[in-house]
Formats: sequence, structure tokens, C-alpha cells
Amino acid sequence: MLKLKVQKRVADKKINLDGFLNTILFIAVFIGIWQLAYLSGIWPKVSLPPPIMVIESFYDLIQDNTLLISIGMTLYRLLIGFAASVVIGVGVGLAMVRFTGFGKTMSSFAIGLQSFPSVAWIPFAILFIGLNDAGILFVVIMSSVFSVMMSAYSGIRNIPTIYLKAAKNMGAKGFSLFRYLMIPAATPALIIGIKQAWSFAWHALVGAEILMAASIGIGHILLVGREFLLMDQIIASMITIFALGMIFDKVIFAKLEDKVREKWGLRQEQDIENR
Repeated sequence: MLKLKVQKRVADKKINLDGFLNTILFIAVFIGIWQLAYLSGIWPKVSLPPPIMVIESFYDLIQDNTLLISIGMTLYRLLIGFAASVVIGVGVGLAMVRFTGFGKTMSSFAIGLQSFPSVAWIPFAILFIGLNDAGILFVVIMSSVFSVMMSAYSGIRNIPTIYLKAAKNMGAKGFSLFRYLMIPAATPALIIGIKQAWSFAWHALVGAEILMAASIGIGHILLVGREFLLMDQIIASMITIFALGMIFDKVIFAKLEDKVREKWGLRQEQDIENR
């Protein structure tokens, strides 16, 4: 047993190292292509600055704390809006399961509202709430809550009937049935919905910060870069958004998915297939 755990840890470290090296290789190739495109002179410097110019922009933004403060404020808004989306989405999703008529009606509305582009909520938020953080949070919540809602609703509704019958035959009922069977069985689908909602929240937040003229945030840096034609600052902001999204995916969501796959016996099957 101990030997298997050691082998598993070694294999996981090897996979993580391979993934890290592949990421470094991809970034190096991308920067090389970017530099060649700049040297070709196809685009003017104002439209496509060289990598070194973007690095200098990063340095300037970090030097006066603009980047760090903006990242902190953007993540603050994101976490509040996303947490509210998860709580509201799961709560309404469970209510949809409990009340069948409400579930059928709300699922149709949710699918329709989920198809709204996030920018479509911004004019409504400006007129209804105003140009403030509450308006930005409203856009984030409305852009991501329906994904969580539908994943919770679909995940519980799609639990195999045989699971429910087996649990009831063993005496499970009421809250214990919900707590020990329905929620764990719906967790894989819910995690997918939450991860999708996180992506929607990111898109909505940056767009809202730009269009609603937030005084602080990554969207504000993009807005200033657009107004003053600072393409190096715009690219630096885009790289920051990409890096933050990648970090959250690798550190939080990837590990969470691995734990769920391992608990449900899916990780082992995947490892066997990869071999």
C-alpha cells in the first residue's frame, strides 16, 4: 500500500513537472513569434510593441503599485460576485428540484437569460443601479448565476434512479438522503457549472470595469490604455488576466476536480487510459 502511494506521488510530480515545462516552452515559442512579428514591420510600433516594451510597462505599473492595487480590487469584486452567484445559484437550483413546476418554468427562463452576453446587462445596471461597484457586482452575478443554477438543477435531476432506490431500501430518507446521496452525486456536474460560472464572471467583470469606468481595477488599466493608445499597457493587462485565470485554474479548480474524480473512482480510470 505504501509503495503504491509513493509511486502515485512520483507519477503526480512527474506530470506536474511535464506540464510546467510544456507551459514554459509554449511561452518561449509565443514570445519568439511575437518578436519576429514585431521585427517584420508589418504592424506599426503603436499597434504591436515588442515584448521588452511590455515588460517595461509591467515594471512601471508595479513600481507605482497600480497593478497590484488593481489586481486586488478586481479579485475583491470577482470573489464577492462569484460567491454570491454560487450561493444564489445553488439555492435556486435546489428549489427548482424541490418544486417541479417552478423548476420547469425557471429552467426555460434560465437558459434564455444565460444566453445573454455579459455586456447586455451593463446598460441595465447603469440605469437601474448606477456607475458604482454595486452595478459591477450586479453584472457579474447576472452573467454567472444561471450556469450554477442549471448545473445544480441538472446534476440532481440526472442522478440514476437506481441510486435513489438503493438508498431508500437501506433506510435513507429526507435530509439524510439529500445530504449523503443527492449532493455528492450531483457534485461533479456542479463543479463543472461552477468552473464555467467562474469564466463567465471573469468576462463580465473586466467588461463591466471598462464600460462602467471603474476608478480602480484591471479594466481601468485597459480603459486608460485604450484612451491614450498605450498598447503595451493593454497587452500587459491582458497577460495579467490570462495569468490570474491560469493560476486559479491550476491551484483551485484542477485540484478540486482531481479530488472529485478520485472520490468517484474516475481518476484511476483516466490514469489507466493515459498509460
